[in-house]
Amino acid sequence: MADLVALQRQGINSVVVHGGGKLITEWMGKQGVRPRFVRGHRVTDESNLDIVVAVLSGLINKKLVASLQALGGSAMGISGADGGMVQAEIRAPELGLVGNVVEVEKRPIEAVLDTGCIPVIAPVAIHHSDGTDRAGALLNVNADTVAGEIAAAIHAERLVFLTDVEGVLDSSRRLIPRLTERQAGGLVSRNVVGGGMLPKLEACLTALKQVDIAQIVDGRRPGALLDTLSNKELGTRIG
Repeated sequence: MADLVALQRQGINSVVVHGGGKLITEWMGKQGVRPRFVRGHRVTDESNLDIVVAVLSGLINKKLVASLQALGGSAMGISGADGGMVQAEIRAPELGLVGNVVEVEKRPIEAVLDTGCIPVIAPVAIHHSDGTDRAGALLNVNADTVAGEIAAAIHAERLVFLTDVEGVLDSSRRLIPRLTERQAGGLVSRNVVGGGMLPKLEACLTALKQVDIAQIVDGRRPGALLDTLSNKELGTRIG
Protein backbone atom coordinates (compact mmCIF):
# COMPACT_ATOMS: atom_id res chain seq x y z
CA MET A 1 0.00 0.00 0.00
CA ALA A 2 2.77 2.42 0.94
CA ASP A 3 4.61 1.71 -2.33
CA LEU A 4 1.49 2.51 -4.36
CA VAL A 5 1.01 5.81 -2.54
CA ALA A 6 4.69 6.65 -3.08
CA LEU A 7 4.33 5.99 -6.81
CA GLN A 8 1.21 8.14 -6.97
CA ARG A 9 3.10 11.02 -5.33
CA GLN A 10 5.78 10.63 -8.00
CA GLY A 11 3.13 11.00 -10.71
CA ILE A 12 3.30 7.35 -11.77
CA ASN A 13 -0.05 5.80 -12.61
CA SER A 14 -0.81 2.41 -11.13
CA VAL A 15 -3.78 0.13 -11.75
CA VAL A 16 -4.45 -2.42 -9.02
CA VAL A 17 -6.25 -5.72 -9.57
CA HIS A 18 -6.81 -7.68 -6.38
CA GLY A 19 -7.89 -11.16 -5.48
CA GLY A 20 -9.18 -12.40 -2.17
CA GLY A 21 -9.15 -16.17 -2.23
CA LYS A 22 -8.39 -16.73 1.45
CA LEU A 23 -11.19 -14.47 2.65
CA ILE A 24 -13.64 -15.97 0.15
CA THR A 25 -12.76 -19.43 1.47
CA GLU A 26 -13.29 -18.18 5.03
CA TRP A 27 -16.73 -16.79 4.22
CA MET A 28 -17.67 -19.90 2.27
CA GLY A 29 -16.73 -21.91 5.35
CA LYS A 30 -19.12 -19.83 7.45
CA GLN A 31 -21.85 -20.92 5.03
CA GLY A 32 -20.78 -24.56 5.21
CA VAL A 33 -19.42 -24.57 1.65
CA ARG A 34 -16.20 -26.47 0.87
CA PRO A 35 -14.10 -24.76 -1.85
CA ARG A 36 -12.88 -26.70 -4.89
CA PHE A 37 -10.19 -25.73 -7.39
CA VAL A 38 -9.37 -26.90 -10.92
CA ARG A 39 -6.03 -25.82 -12.48
CA GLY A 40 -5.73 -22.98 -9.99
CA HIS A 41 -9.25 -21.65 -10.60
CA ARG A 42 -11.98 -21.66 -7.96
CA VAL A 43 -15.09 -23.63 -8.93
CA THR A 44 -18.03 -21.21 -8.58
CA ASP A 45 -21.67 -22.26 -8.71
CA GLU A 46 -24.94 -20.43 -8.17
CA SER A 47 -24.85 -21.09 -4.44
CA ASN A 48 -21.51 -19.40 -3.80
CA LEU A 49 -21.35 -16.74 -6.53
CA ASP A 50 -23.04 -14.24 -4.20
CA ILE A 51 -20.34 -14.84 -1.60
CA VAL A 52 -17.57 -14.37 -4.16
CA VAL A 53 -19.04 -11.13 -5.55
CA ALA A 54 -19.82 -9.68 -2.11
CA VAL A 55 -16.39 -10.41 -0.67
CA LEU A 56 -14.42 -9.28 -3.72
CA SER A 57 -16.39 -6.20 -4.79
CA GLY A 58 -17.45 -5.19 -1.31
CA LEU A 59 -15.38 -6.16 1.70
CA ILE A 60 -11.91 -6.57 0.18
CA ASN A 61 -12.20 -3.83 -2.42
CA LYS A 62 -13.32 -1.17 0.02
CA LYS A 63 -10.77 -2.19 2.66
CA LEU A 64 -7.99 -1.74 0.12
CA VAL A 65 -9.34 1.66 -0.92
CA ALA A 66 -9.60 2.72 2.71
CA SER A 67 -6.03 1.56 3.39
CA LEU A 68 -4.64 3.54 0.46
CA GLN A 69 -6.50 6.67 1.48
CA ALA A 70 -5.40 6.29 5.12
CA LEU A 71 -1.81 6.43 3.86
CA GLY A 72 -2.50 9.68 2.01
CA GLY A 73 -3.29 8.24 -1.40
CA SER A 74 -6.33 8.72 -3.61
CA ALA A 75 -8.08 5.56 -4.75
CA MET A 76 -11.40 4.47 -6.21
CA GLY A 77 -12.77 0.95 -5.94
CA ILE A 78 -14.58 -0.57 -8.91
CA SER A 79 -15.19 -4.02 -10.33
CA GLY A 80 -14.89 -5.50 -13.79
CA ALA A 81 -18.67 -5.28 -14.03
CA ASP A 82 -18.65 -1.48 -13.76
CA GLY A 83 -18.97 0.21 -17.12
CA GLY A 84 -18.82 -3.22 -18.75
CA MET A 85 -15.07 -3.08 -18.17
CA VAL A 86 -14.43 -6.84 -18.18
CA GLN A 87 -16.65 -9.02 -20.36
CA ALA A 88 -16.29 -12.75 -20.26
CA GLU A 89 -17.76 -16.09 -21.22
CA ILE A 90 -17.96 -19.38 -19.30
CA ARG A 91 -14.40 -20.67 -19.12
CA ALA A 92 -15.17 -24.36 -18.72
CA PRO A 93 -18.27 -26.25 -17.60
CA GLU A 94 -16.42 -27.94 -14.73
CA LEU A 95 -15.57 -24.52 -13.24
CA GLY A 96 -19.18 -23.33 -13.16
CA LEU A 97 -19.68 -19.55 -13.22
CA VAL A 98 -16.03 -18.74 -13.86
CA GLY A 99 -15.30 -16.45 -16.75
CA ASN A 100 -12.74 -16.38 -19.52
CA VAL A 101 -12.14 -12.76 -20.56
CA VAL A 102 -13.23 -11.93 -24.11
CA GLU A 103 -12.98 -8.14 -24.01
CA VAL A 104 -11.69 -5.33 -21.81
CA GLU A 105 -13.18 -1.85 -22.08
CA LYS A 106 -10.41 0.45 -20.88
CA ARG A 107 -12.39 3.72 -20.72
CA PRO A 108 -13.65 3.20 -17.13
CA ILE A 109 -10.02 2.68 -16.04
CA GLU A 110 -8.87 5.79 -17.86
CA ALA A 111 -11.75 7.77 -16.35
CA VAL A 112 -10.65 6.84 -12.83
CA LEU A 113 -7.02 7.68 -13.61
CA ASP A 114 -8.14 11.07 -14.98
CA THR A 115 -9.61 11.91 -11.55
CA GLY A 116 -6.18 11.39 -10.00
CA CYS A 117 -7.21 8.16 -8.29
CA ILE A 118 -5.69 4.70 -8.32
CA PRO A 119 -8.23 2.26 -9.81
CA VAL A 120 -8.63 -0.68 -7.44
CA ILE A 121 -10.38 -3.39 -9.45
CA ALA A 122 -12.24 -6.44 -8.18
CA PRO A 123 -12.14 -9.39 -10.63
CA VAL A 124 -15.87 -9.70 -11.25
CA ALA A 125 -17.01 -9.71 -14.89
CA ILE A 126 -20.18 -9.54 -16.93
CA HIS A 127 -21.09 -12.33 -19.32
CA HIS A 128 -20.91 -10.83 -22.79
CA SER A 129 -23.93 -10.59 -25.07
CA ASP A 130 -23.91 -13.89 -26.95
CA GLY A 131 -27.62 -14.49 -27.33
CA THR A 132 -27.82 -16.97 -24.44
CA ASP A 133 -29.68 -16.60 -21.16
CA ARG A 134 -26.30 -16.07 -19.45
CA ALA A 135 -25.78 -12.69 -21.18
CA GLY A 136 -25.43 -9.93 -18.60
CA ALA A 137 -24.90 -12.32 -15.68
CA LEU A 138 -22.05 -11.83 -13.22
CA LEU A 139 -19.06 -14.15 -13.45
CA ASN A 140 -16.13 -14.83 -11.15
CA VAL A 141 -12.80 -14.42 -12.95
CA ASN A 142 -9.39 -15.31 -11.56
CA ALA A 143 -7.69 -12.07 -10.46
CA ASP A 144 -4.43 -13.03 -12.18
CA THR A 145 -6.28 -13.55 -15.45
CA VAL A 146 -7.99 -10.16 -15.17
CA ALA A 147 -4.68 -8.45 -14.37
CA GLY A 148 -3.02 -9.88 -17.46
CA GLU A 149 -5.90 -8.92 -19.73
CA ILE A 150 -6.13 -5.38 -18.33
CA ALA A 151 -2.37 -4.88 -18.58
CA ALA A 152 -2.52 -5.84 -22.26
CA ALA A 153 -5.60 -3.68 -22.94
CA ILE A 154 -4.12 -0.50 -21.46
CA HIS A 155 -0.63 -1.22 -22.84
CA ALA A 156 0.90 -1.03 -19.37
CA GLU A 157 4.64 -0.55 -19.15
CA ARG A 158 4.97 -3.40 -16.68
CA LEU A 159 2.86 -6.09 -15.04
CA VAL A 160 3.83 -7.02 -11.48
CA PHE A 161 2.26 -9.82 -9.46
CA LEU A 162 2.73 -9.49 -5.70
CA THR A 163 2.25 -12.92 -4.16
CA ASP A 164 3.25 -14.96 -1.10
CA VAL A 165 6.15 -16.93 -2.58
CA GLU A 166 9.57 -15.87 -3.91
CA GLY A 167 8.56 -16.24 -7.54
CA VAL A 168 8.43 -19.12 -10.00
CA LEU A 169 10.17 -22.21 -8.63
CA ASP A 170 11.66 -25.11 -10.57
CA SER A 171 11.03 -28.79 -9.85
CA SER A 172 13.68 -28.62 -7.08
CA ARG A 173 11.89 -25.67 -5.45
CA ARG A 174 14.62 -23.21 -6.44
CA LEU A 175 13.77 -19.70 -7.64
CA ILE A 176 13.95 -19.12 -11.39
CA PRO A 177 15.05 -15.47 -11.72
CA ARG A 178 14.44 -15.10 -15.46
CA LEU A 179 12.24 -16.81 -18.04
CA THR A 180 11.74 -16.22 -21.72
CA GLU A 181 8.18 -16.43 -23.01
CA ARG A 182 8.99 -19.79 -24.56
CA GLN A 183 10.40 -21.14 -21.29
CA ALA A 184 7.38 -19.91 -19.35
CA GLY A 185 5.07 -21.59 -21.85
CA GLY A 186 7.04 -24.80 -21.45
CA LEU A 187 6.64 -24.75 -17.67
CA VAL A 188 2.89 -24.43 -18.15
CA SER A 189 2.60 -27.15 -20.79
CA ARG A 190 4.81 -29.60 -18.86
CA ASN A 191 2.91 -29.00 -15.60
CA VAL A 192 6.09 -27.95 -13.78
CA VAL A 193 4.03 -25.21 -12.14
CA GLY A 194 0.59 -25.66 -10.69
CA GLY A 195 -1.90 -24.25 -8.23
CA GLY A 196 -2.04 -20.48 -8.01
CA MET A 197 1.18 -20.01 -9.99
CA LEU A 198 -0.35 -21.45 -13.15
CA PRO A 199 -2.84 -18.61 -13.83
CA LYS A 200 -0.11 -16.08 -13.00
CA LEU A 201 2.21 -17.46 -15.66
CA GLU A 202 -0.65 -17.72 -18.14
CA ALA A 203 -1.55 -14.07 -17.40
CA CYS A 204 2.06 -13.00 -17.93
CA LEU A 205 2.08 -14.65 -21.35
CA THR A 206 -1.19 -12.88 -22.23
CA ALA A 207 0.11 -9.49 -21.10
CA LEU A 208 3.43 -9.81 -22.92
CA LYS A 209 1.62 -9.45 -26.24
CA GLN A 210 1.43 -5.73 -25.40
CA VAL A 211 3.59 -5.29 -22.28
CA ASP A 212 7.40 -5.33 -22.25
CA ILE A 213 7.97 -6.85 -18.81
CA ALA A 214 6.00 -9.13 -16.52
CA GLN A 215 7.24 -10.07 -13.07
CA ILE A 216 6.16 -12.30 -10.20
CA VAL A 217 7.64 -11.20 -6.87
CA ASP A 218 7.26 -11.80 -3.14
CA GLY A 219 4.81 -9.15 -1.97
CA ARG A 220 5.53 -9.97 1.68
CA ARG A 221 8.89 -8.23 1.32
CA PRO A 222 8.77 -4.57 2.45
CA GLY A 223 9.25 -2.19 -0.47
CA ALA A 224 8.88 -5.02 -2.99
CA LEU A 225 6.95 -2.98 -5.55
CA LEU A 226 9.28 0.03 -5.46
CA ASP A 227 12.35 -2.21 -5.59
CA THR A 228 10.92 -4.08 -8.57
CA LEU A 229 10.30 -0.85 -10.46
CA SER A 230 13.87 0.21 -9.60
CA ASN A 231 14.99 -2.91 -11.49
CA LYS A 232 16.38 -4.71 -8.46
CA GLU A 233 16.61 -8.45 -9.02
CA LEU A 234 13.57 -9.82 -7.25
CA GLY A 235 11.36 -12.78 -8.00
CA THR A 236 10.96 -14.02 -11.55
CA ARG A 237 11.03 -11.81 -14.63
CA ILE A 238 9.30 -13.04 -17.78
CA GLY A 239 10.09 -11.55 -21.17
